[in-house]
Amino acid sequence: MSAMLRAESLSHRVPTSEGPLTLLNNISLQLARGESLAITGASGSGKSTLLGLLAGLDRPTEGRIWLAGDEITAMDEEQRAAVRARCVGFVFQTFQLLPGLTAQENVMLPSELRGDRNAAGRAAEFLGRVGLEHRLGHYPRQLSGGEQQRVAIARAFASFSGNDGILFADEPTGSLDAGNGEKVIDLLFELNAESATTLVLVTHEQRLAERCHSHLRMAAGEIQGADLQPRDGGNLSEVSA
Repeated sequence: MSAMLRAESLSHRVPTSEGPLTLLNNISLQLARGESLAITGASGSGKSTLLGLLAGLDRPTEGRIWLAGDEITAMDEEQRAAVRARCVGFVFQTFQLLPGLTAQENVMLPSELRGDRNAAGRAAEFLGRVGLEHRLGHYPRQLSGGEQQRVAIARAFASFSGNDGILFADEPTGSLDAGNGEKVIDLLFELNAESATTLVLVTHEQRLAERCHSHLRMAAGEIQGADLQPRDGGNLSEVSA
């Protein structure tokens, strides 16, 4: 099984008035296509910083990252944006829906930017798959928190074409109550299994981490431990610090 995501010797530092501050220190990992990885740790442990680097939203101070076979650390921002448009979807804790767009228009947006002529149909399909086929014309303010997060999930899965995609989720249930959180978790893994995509998520929830193939625990910008579970007939992911 080929690697969908690989990081090699990642370190990231930012300048401060007291000198460089290390946010990540010498992290390496590899994730095969179709696998899922949970990243956990206390606030300030570096997990969201790592997620942003793996998704190509920023460049590390040191190290290399390959995403869907492309070395994104060798690219400029425009080139990284092209890779993200092709194979990356995002789910955020705060939903990140545009208030002036309907549910269908929010889900359509990434596909439209990619030039997909069937963006409207694709959006309707994924909203149907998350149980919101009756909410296509509703605006975010007309939706509950759980419904808004389902729109965000539909948008993320509609963001890339084919099955060669990777979904990054940053605390996807953090703004939801327990009942809606459970539904969103189930939906996220169901769609991920159906689409055979790769999933990387940051979470504080142990129950969510336990559903992933691999679990990486972080503290002070370093990997403190990793639980690796084999897929049926597949290989283990690899992580190291």
